[in-house]
Amino acid sequence: MDPATEPAPKVVKSDAEWRAQLTPAEYQVLRKAGTERPFTGEYTDTKTQGVYSCRACGAELFRSDTKFESHCGWPSFFTPLAGDAVIERVDTSLGMRRVEVLCATCHSHLGHVFEGEGYPTPTDLRYCINSISLRLEPDAS
Repeated sequence: MDPATEPAPKVVKSDAEWRAQLTPAEYQVLRKAGTERPFTGEYTDTKTQGVYSCRACGAELFRSDTKFESHCGWPSFFTPLAGDAVIERVDTSLGMRRVEVLCATCHSHLGHVFEGEGYPTPTDLRYCINSISLRLEPDAS
């Protein structure tokens, strides 16, 4: 999606407000499109059932039943929640074409989505998401 045609964020805060709310590491990833080191994130190997929400604004983004083992070093999902939970934006910042994934509610950076990698999932997509961008709310059961 082109940033000029994206829906406006529903949660808008100043840079100072984001810095006050988030840890420096969270701010670097969520607000500056950084990336946590592979195999270091809290949710890389998590099998807990529940809903993954945006750590910045709390919007629900992914469900654990769409999480799969990609062995790439970050949590991977084959689809976000139905509807418009995420924005996909073309990213050519590293001299290659990637698709950045943003929270549709606050436009925080979550990770990237890749297609055609051959994983045995229903969508052939891998939403490669930084653990630090997410917060897992375990199912009540």
